[in-house]
Amino acid sequence: MFNVDPIPTDTTGTGGNNGGGSGVLCDADTTYFANQILPMLISNCTESGCHNAQDHEEGVVLTSYQSLMSTVEHVTRTDWDNNDLIEVLTEDDPDKRMPYGKPPLSQTQIDLIKRWVQQGALNNGCNENAGQCDVTNVKFSTFVQPLIQARCQGCHSGSAPQGGLNLVGHANVKTVADNGKLYDLVTRTTNWMPKGGQKLDDCTTMKLKAWIDAGAPNN
Repeated sequence: MFNVDPIPTDTTGTGGNNGGGSGVLCDADTTYFANQILPMLISNCTESGCHNAQDHEEGVVLTSYQSLMSTVEHVTRTDWDNNDLIEVLTEDDPDKRMPYGKPPLSQTQIDLIKRWVQQGALNNGCNENAGQCDVTNVKFSTFVQPLIQARCQGCHSGSAPQGGLNLVGHANVKTVADNGKLYDLVTRTTNWMPKGGQKLDDCTTMKLKAWIDAGAPNN
């Protein structure tokens, strides 16, 4: 599929390098491609045999803003029946719905993508930790679980999770946190997780380590 709609012009000043936005403080009312949409697509849609640069199933590549815009039709349209990205994510037929062979994206995830489109489908990003990195009282419910859901569960869930590693639910996450595997996977210098995605920033890994050091509680 090839996009016939013009690529939106990012007027926010936060674009570049998949929306980097390294000096821009995040706004709770804005949805950011680099921080929220791209990690979701990479986690759920770019594993081996799917929509990565090597396999590009059906010609679709979802590893960057440019590849999304150039290989998927009508991403910027807000009439959802004619937006090919939304259409394949919400298809009723499991043989046509993406991600194929895995649980569908949650309604919350779908709504987040729609919100990004409604805000202009920009190549934007922000610094989630601009100005500070608070590692006190890091919670599973508000930090670790959303992080795992956005960046890891696309590959590590379902009946046949990659590497046999299931990261759904606190008990599964705590197991790999307690044995040191979780922290190692996200901080190693090569072949880090999330696979094919941008390495987690220093503040995020510091928060994750603080939660692990506290005993990986279900808080």
